[in-house]
Amino acid sequence: MGHVVLFHTVHGLRPAVIAAADRLRAAGHHVQTPDLYGVPATDTVDEGFALFDTIGHDVVLDRARAAVRELPPDVVLAGLSMGAGVAGAMLAERPGTAGLLLLHGSGGAPEEVRPGLRVELHLADPDEYEPAGELDEWRQAMTGAGAALAVHRYPGAGHLWTDPDSPDHDPIAAEATWTRVLAFLGTP
Repeated sequence: MGHVVLFHTVHGLRPAVIAAADRLRAAGHHVQTPDLYGVPATDTVDEGFALFDTIGHDVVLDRARAAVRELPPDVVLAGLSMGAGVAGAMLAERPGTAGLLLLHGSGGAPEEVRPGLRVELHLADPDEYEPAGELDEWRQAMTGAGAALAVHRYPGAGHLWTDPDSPDHDPIAAEATWTRVLAFLGTP
């Protein structure tokens, strides 16, 4: 899996998203980090949700579609928190997707999951934005559709544990996450 599109959190395109993409690039992957907002990132989750509401769900998805339009059909769709939902939404329009990589959130079960699709989910345990019952439903939907699913939980980590600028940052959990992500993506 050599091409990855990484969708940002509700905060917008923050330095942590660029750093995550740079980590993947250093491993040899081609990574796109589209700015779905087109304005500077916010500092808080509340500001991020307000900005998302102002821009609108449809505009965010239209910008995501534009960002993936020219990418190879076998791109890996990846997302951080809110971006996980965006990645899942793009899956229905990208039947050749090589994998779905979701960090800090599942984004709800994607509508179109083909048998054999490689899916990896990384969640804090517990995660304030992912109630346990929803995760079980999501897992059933994925496995019921025949996806090759791996779920990784990070006990005691906060929601955005890989983000060094977040109070949730957990360096040990973050390193474990990136090791697993690079194994999932494989050698380009």
